[in-house]
Amino acid sequence: MTPRWLMAVALALGSAAATFAASAVEAGEAARSAMAWVYIGTYTQRGSEGIYLARLELGGGKLSLEGLAGKVVNPSFLALHPSGRFLYAVGEVGQFAGGKGGAVSAFALDPKTGKLALLNQKSSRGAGPCHIVIDSTGKNALVANYGGGSVACLPIGDDGRLGDAASFVQHEGASVNRRRQEGPHAHSINLDPANRFAFAPDLGIDKIMIYRFDPAAHRLEPNDPPAAAVAPGSGPRHFDFHPSARFAYAINELASTITVFQCEADRGALKAIQTVSTLPEGFEGNNTTADIHVHPSGKFVYGSNRGHDSIAVFAVDSATGKLTPLGHQATQGKTPRNFGIDPTGAFLLAANQDTDNVVVFRIDSATGKLTPTGQSIRVPMPVCVKFLLP
Repeated sequence: MTPRWLMAVALALGSAAATFAASAVEAGEAARSAMAWVYIGTYTQRGSEGIYLARLELGGGKLSLEGLAGKVVNPSFLALHPSGRFLYAVGEVGQFAGGKGGAVSAFALDPKTGKLALLNQKSSRGAGPCHIVIDSTGKNALVANYGGGSVACLPIGDDGRLGDAASFVQHEGASVNRRRQEGPHAHSINLDPANRFAFAPDLGIDKIMIYRFDPAAHRLEPNDPPAAAVAPGSGPRHFDFHPSARFAYAINELASTITVFQCEADRGALKAIQTVSTLPEGFEGNNTTADIHVHPSGKFVYGSNRGHDSIAVFAVDSATGKLTPLGHQATQGKTPRNFGIDPTGAFLLAANQDTDNVVVFRIDSATGKLTPTGQSIRVPMPVCVKFLLP
């Protein structure tokens, strides 16, 4: 006959085991249910109507298309407000509201459903806006106009609505590629982590233009130094900072290279220290690059190749910021315009513009290697990917 005390111990242990098992199941379910909204900017061709919404499950990487989030023309680049309540999109057109220039649209965002409601639209002051960023105060939208070769700063009200551009700068000059660099083509605008300086790679003049940024006055002013140069014919396009803010990386569209910069945070100055190819040795086809992102860990840099149709992977030297090539991952589609890394650093989503698909890759946190998960969605002409944790 089993002693009562032993039965009590067995019952207690069984109860504890059951509680532990239930907790483990709940934790597993919580991990599987953690998700991010994914906003996909497009060109409104081949059936696209604007900004599309998807759901990414952060536990397993499942990607589901939710449908159209907001209807707007050519929302080729998106930016989220730091509050998570608003989303902003450029409208990559040459004419807006009867005047020369593109559009910038403000949307209210429902974090429960992910859906967007248009608040208002303003002119970007230049043709073909292609990039937008919201500053850390949430009071400014900074825009780069590719066709106009200019940058602008638009105030944001407490209600998320845009005001008319308070600051506008026209770039000047040209470079050696007569077909692509006949004049300025501002291709992105990016703020340093301290929100003090704006950096605008201009494909047409082979410079990263640098501005002092006053968020309270919504102003961009020329910096000293006013710019950092890349090799003639490179065509700088997109730009990203290392989490340490000591280094920055520019991807050069025409040369298929990445230029590594040391950053002087107090002066807003950049010093080029390395240039590496985004292509494998021996590649002889046509290629242009598009997007670049530093992994949240700071250990890896990724860049997209259009032509080779791949993501180039690099290791970062934590002491110098310099890059070592690790290889390439095919994007399982054509013309990967932009891509995004989810906020947890677990997944990379590549937007293949010419095959109308967005493909999910798992990121190995130790090696930086990308592995296809088998997950993808169909979106017409996808060109930008942004994440929101609800």
